[in-house]
Amino acid sequence: MKKNAVEPLGRKPYERKLRDLHGELVKLQEWAKHAGGKVCIVFEGRDGAGKGGVIKAITERVSPRVFRVVALPPPTERERSQMYVQRYLPHLPAAGEIVIFDRSWYNRAGVERVMGFCTEEQAKSFLQVVAGVERAIVDSGAILLKYWLEVGPEEQTRRMEERINDPRKIWKLSPMDLKSYSRWYDYSRARDEMFRASDTTWAPWYAVHSDDKRQARLNIISHILNSVPYEAPPREKIKLPKRQKSEGYEEADFARNWIG
Repeated sequence: MKKNAVEPLGRKPYERKLRDLHGELVKLQEWAKHAGGKVCIVFEGRDGAGKGGVIKAITERVSPRVFRVVALPPPTERERSQMYVQRYLPHLPAAGEIVIFDRSWYNRAGVERVMGFCTEEQAKSFLQVVAGVERAIVDSGAILLKYWLEVGPEEQTRRMEERINDPRKIWKLSPMDLKSYSRWYDYSRARDEMFRASDTTWAPWYAVHSDDKRQARLNIISHILNSVPYEAPPREKIKLPKRQKSEGYEEADFARNWIG
């Protein structure tokens, strides 16, 4: 271990802290439903930086009807003919919704630019207009939070090799990931230019070191909770009612086969 290395957060303290944060996320959910709040959360970052794990940690104890995860497939022919951000706009939150983008319109500034799926002119045109688009999103009453997950090169290598060798994780590895892996500094330059163009006062970027995945998850969830002025709505005390009497009902053998 390196001299100044920090010991990764253990599972038990992580789960204990995450449990408390999950309770607050439920309060955030109930606030959104009660007050008509709109929250839009964007996750970007390098391949293997842990975006999926963060999103799973956020959503595993809340309602998918309120916390919607958007991970769009490649654009159709029709969508490729539209204004670039157009296909993302229908997915923005309405009142009472918290929308999480697992990659977003920033694909144009990152993977599309680095991998040659768009021209330099298209990428630069996007960077010129994106701040204005996000201004319109914020002016519509939405809270917009943008997170960039940054993983170190050694840790990224370890995670990629794990995906190759672990049969439970091979689905996470695509040919595009392998091509992206070799272009570390191209992604660094694209990230830096993206930050310069779109790190604004109304929609700033928040960078998160994610070599310690558990700590990164806790840090992001805590930051989300601190960034939204939510309050748990009033809740009536709940008491289970008595069940009705059987009135002679006998349990039927309604299933031919039982498991367990």
